[in-house]
Amino acid sequence: MRTIKTVHQAQNAPIADLTTYRALPTNSLQHLDPFLFLNHHGPQVYPANNRGLPFGPHPHRGFETVTFILEGDIMHQDSGGHRSVIGPGGIQWMTAGRGLIHSEISSDEFKQAGGPLEILQLWINLPARLKMTEPRYIGLQEPQIPAVSLDEGRVTVHAVSGEWAGKAGAVQPLTDMALATVNFRQNGRLHLPIAAARTIFCYVIRGRVRVNGQQAEARQLLEFNPDGNELQAQALTDDTVLLLGHAAPLREPIVAAGPFVMNSEAEIRQAYQDYQAGLFGTWTE
Repeated sequence: MRTIKTVHQAQNAPIADLTTYRALPTNSLQHLDPFLFLNHHGPQVYPANNRGLPFGPHPHRGFETVTFILEGDIMHQDSGGHRSVIGPGGIQWMTAGRGLIHSEISSDEFKQAGGPLEILQLWINLPARLKMTEPRYIGLQEPQIPAVSLDEGRVTVHAVSGEWAGKAGAVQPLTDMALATVNFRQNGRLHLPIAAARTIFCYVIRGRVRVNGQQAEARQLLEFNPDGNELQAQALTDDTVLLLGHAAPLREPIVAAGPFVMNSEAEIRQAYQDYQAGLFGTWTE
């Protein structure tokens, strides 16, 4: 089994009235190549007649965002003409590539009625060869994501991308990237072969779990050593949920500035110039 290097605690980082914990980057960990950023919004309950999520139109270039809607909803719109409302259990996979403008706000129905909200957004780096690729967007509701039942029903893997117990995920990513959310009943066990050279991303959304002999709880991110090829997880509480993924590290320079992630300062300057010149598309309400 791979050993755990460090268990990192997500840091409280509220955004207006939105409860937010940042799991990556933090003071103790800058990134887990190619995983760049994870914000955990909620869980919280919004009252009726609320303002909803605060993520109005903003640009991105050079990476991908994967958004997991656990409770509530997100209304996505971007300058490529994509628009959707994704509800609980669904995901949004957006490849910013060469650049686009998008917004992620709550639907009119959610703002009117209120209700529970919990969302995770993960940023994944693109290799230099794909940073200027054509943008794309995939929005999937929960029934469109394969559910893999393991350990006599005590574990359910919601396969977003990659292969999980022989079943392909819903999204065919541009890079070799496996992502899933995993729901455990108490004492549910998951055993996965993962090559030592791959980066594992394991974040505890809720509950308590023992992973490769190390105990972790909600809002903790596990950093692994590259010294083994097995992952074993056992839920210590009922309703334990993990965000779990693995990928080959890119091992390329990372230069990030605000909404852009590139390989050099010159590319960051070019991103700002291109955005100001209107090359990220036209935003229309």
